[in-house]
Parts: sequence; C-alpha cells; structure tokens
Amino acid sequence: MRLICLDVEGVLLPEIWINVAKKTGIKTLERTTRDEPDYRKLMLGRIQILKDNHLTIHDIRAVIGNMKPLPGALEFIDRLRSSVQLILLSDTFEEFAQPLMKKLGWPTLFCNSLLIDDTGVVQDFRLRQQDGKKQAVLAMKSLNFEVFAAGDSYNDLSMIQTAHRGAFFQPPARILEEFPHIPYFREYQALGDFLLEGIITA
Repeated sequence: MRLICLDVEGVLLPEIWINVAKKTGIKTLERTTRDEPDYRKLMLGRIQILKDNHLTIHDIRAVIGNMKPLPGALEFIDRLRSSVQLILLSDTFEEFAQPLMKKLGWPTLFCNSLLIDDTGVVQDFRLRQQDGKKQAVLAMKSLNFEVFAAGDSYNDLSMIQTAHRGAFFQPPARILEEFPHIPYFREYQALGDFLLEGIITA
C-alpha cells in the first residue's frame, strides 16, 4: 500500500510567516525554510522578532484566518486521497494549524507546538521530535508502506531522500542548484502523476 507524505506551506498553502510579514510590514519575517536550512535558528529569530514588535499569537491567528489554499491545492488533495492514503508532515504548529486544516478538508497532520504565555506572547517552540518528517517516513516504511513524498524547502530534504520516491514542488532556484538529482515539478498535475505513478486512479 502506498502512502503519500506532503509538506504544507509552499505546497498546499501560502507561507504563514510571509503573510505575517506582509500584514505587519516586518520584512525580516519573510525569511523561511526556503532560505535558512537551520530550522532552530530560523524559529528563535522569528520569536525574538515577535517579542521586539509586541506581536502575539492573536496577531498571527488574525493573519491565518484570512489565508486560503493555493490555487488548485484542494483539487490536488482530492485527487490523491481518492486513490491513496495521505499524511501532511509540517514544521508548522498546532496553534496555527486548525483553521488551515479545515480549509483543506481535515487531512491528517503531523506538526509541532508552541509555548505561549498567558498574554499570548510566543516564548519558545517544541518539536514533536527532531527531524520529525524523516522519522515519520521511516516509521511508515517500517509498517511496509511504500512512501512517496514531496516538499519545497530545505526542511523537506530528509523526508524526500528517505522516502522510496521523492520530489520537490516549486522549490527556489538555490535548492535546485544544490540538489539537481532530485526531481522537481511546477504544476500539481505533473506532481500528482509522479506521486500516483503505477496506481489505477479513481
């Protein structure tokens, strides 16, 4: 049985932090895992920026509430789920995810969590486990699933390389230059064909 694992932001949804940056005018929040391979460094920087600018979880949720799936994402998910099992593996946080998952039709999501004080200030973050995307793929493989995976950023690399087959979706040029041997796709139709290859679809 095949299992498909997908990243969320940049693949199915816009980048949350880029949308927060646009809303607040804080350019430094535009930096994402497409730019910074060190996720801990990236997140600690974001948390400090939020504190410096007196932004709380409520401000971030206000931005998330207005976000919509990327054009074609819902149809893409429906196509996959009609034929195979799908799990979303994301470095986003439970405190962000609920309204976004509702907009995607409530797919299964593995993600992380935030430490937030009583005033709504984000103090820290907690990873579900180190390199959680890779570990999830390894666990699914140990259950005899054939795992196909796709993502767009550095933090998806270990997931893509650990899967039986993996690909990038709309990655930045820098990543393509560094990993030219990994397949990449620009359109949902082509990515779907790759992920469903050899399966008789509905």
